[in-house]
Amino acid sequence: MLLEPLKQFTIKPLIPIKIFGIDCSFSNSALFMILSLLVLMTLGLLYRRKDAQCDGIRKINKIHAASEILYEMITQTVSSTCGNKGLKYVPEILTLFIFIMLCNGLGMLPGGFTPTSHIIVTFAIALFVFIMINIIGFVKHGMHYFGILLPKGTPMFLAPLMIIIELFTYLSRPFSLALRLAANMTAGHIVLKVFVSFVMVSGVIGIFPFMMLIVLTGFELFVAVLQAYIFTILACVYLNDALNMH
Repeated sequence: MLLEPLKQFTIKPLIPIKIFGIDCSFSNSALFMILSLLVLMTLGLLYRRKDAQCDGIRKINKIHAASEILYEMITQTVSSTCGNKGLKYVPEILTLFIFIMLCNGLGMLPGGFTPTSHIIVTFAIALFVFIMINIIGFVKHGMHYFGILLPKGTPMFLAPLMIIIELFTYLSRPFSLALRLAANMTAGHIVLKVFVSFVMVSGVIGIFPFMMLIVLTGFELFVAVLQAYIFTILACVYLNDALNMH
């Protein structure tokens, strides 16, 4: 029997809640976002633990070491994209990266759910980033931040057209961020579910789709990390515009 590839994306209410007739039920999507947040907080607490000492020799905590590598990677990404001005925003960018990566990855667990497969979730994250970057831009540059809509050196007769084009491009940023992440998570999970169906119905020859399923699972885990990193890089690019303009 073939599985329904799209059934895995169904949002199911776990605790029905209605406020003034509005459905505010606690769903599986909310559950896995909270789990992602709890894992993130746990990693943060473990990172704060000091490395143990044994006979005067420092024993490096594995989570601490992995966290240092991850922190250095994000710091290098922010530095190369935004310059030194962006370094004070590393904690926010790092939190964003880990949260999205966990939301992507926890959906790979049996019975798991991928919140980032829904455009409403990815758009909320992208909109938060968009608003934060605009606040940073206006705080740093004031009304001069509107200058981002007119590239330097633009002839005056082209200025009205360029402002309209740049405005639409600028306002499309949260939509492009949200669509890219949600589409990649949805497509990858659908392919995995289809191959699971092949394994279930193919009998003895199921070894071949099963081997392919293992390969695709590893690839999907890679995509989960990659898409979180791409989201982070684009957030850094937009942050650079707010800090340095163009």
